[in-house]
Amino acid sequence: MGMITRVRGRVRANSLTVDKERTAQSVCLLSAILLLPYCPRGPLPLLPPPAPALYSALVLPVVLSANYRYPVSALKTIVEATKGGVKKAWKPLSSLLMRIYAPIDRVENVFAKMRNISIMLNQIVFLTLADRILVPKERMTCLYTLMFYNVIAYCVSYIKELVEKEDWSPYVTLTERSQIKHLAMSATKIVLEWTKAVTFLVTLTFVLLVFGLEQGLQHYKPSTTYTVITWAYYAATEKVFVDMFPGILSALQLDVLENIENLYAPVILRCFTVGVSALFTLILLPSASWKFLLFAAYLNVFLRSKELLRESIAVLRHEREVLNRYRKATNEEIERFDDVCAVCLCSMVKARVTPCHHIFHADCLRQCLKSSDKCPMCKRELKFD
Repeated sequence: MGMITRVRGRVRANSLTVDKERTAQSVCLLSAILLLPYCPRGPLPLLPPPAPALYSALVLPVVLSANYRYPVSALKTIVEATKGGVKKAWKPLSSLLMRIYAPIDRVENVFAKMRNISIMLNQIVFLTLADRILVPKERMTCLYTLMFYNVIAYCVSYIKELVEKEDWSPYVTLTERSQIKHLAMSATKIVLEWTKAVTFLVTLTFVLLVFGLEQGLQHYKPSTTYTVITWAYYAATEKVFVDMFPGILSALQLDVLENIENLYAPVILRCFTVGVSALFTLILLPSASWKFLLFAAYLNVFLRSKELLRESIAVLRHEREVLNRYRKATNEEIERFDDVCAVCLCSMVKARVTPCHHIFHADCLRQCLKSSDKCPMCKRELKFD
């Protein structure tokens, strides 16, 4: 009986391997047939724009998943050998590429530091992409749109300045302890404030006249979708709205953010801008000029992604690594401390626990750790076993 069982097991194993190999060969042959339309002389490049994208969306996932599930043994050997060769050649090649890329990286860093110019170019390129997708029949829509958005941003920044202003005195004090008012600087201050006010009123009147009378804008007919998407991108890149976004996140009181909205805000905004720009670039691949798409991908996707990884995500990851050393408090532990943080004296919904069993807001604990590595309550050194 034992001999018969072993023979049956070997026959079953051999049959399974043969079936898998045959299935893999069939999948490989079928994949080659499905990929034939992509040839230069194939029918797919000659079809109207929606057809290639639809065919790719339907066929490519099936081909990739099927070949991953049933790989041909010969192809698998070739792939493994290729991976080994790439690993051996990658170190010297990567060092060479880094030397070549070093001066380009310095130029990109200088360009990123020129915030106004870089952001303006990002906005113009994205609005141009949106023009070609959402309003292809209109002309100069991106420039008109950017002009109106800049006017709105100026009005919002001026109103914000008036709301947050504390000193309404027309005089200028030279020092904090001096009682003498500087009249010349006071006159300059008054002139500047009146100039800002007049500019604001003229700008607001111009906008109201343009939208009310609809004169001089015969070719400016943006759709609702175009306005919503472009305004979202503009607000995610313009400084006055970017500075307001952490406050909006704080008002939402999302527990997952743990009161560090000021670190999550730039990550969310830059991920949104990079994602939308990449999506619009991919949509325009069949129809737009490859030079323009390459420039848009480099400026709005690559450079913004690089800025996202080096600045926003790097800072957020560092702070999260610091906080993750302290476990999250349970609801029972928070109730035991009367739901109040000892640092800010505000109620707690989510909190972190120190090794000495004290509970704080994540952001409060993070701010305290910047000045000292001791517990804010008992002053014990925060050590981990």
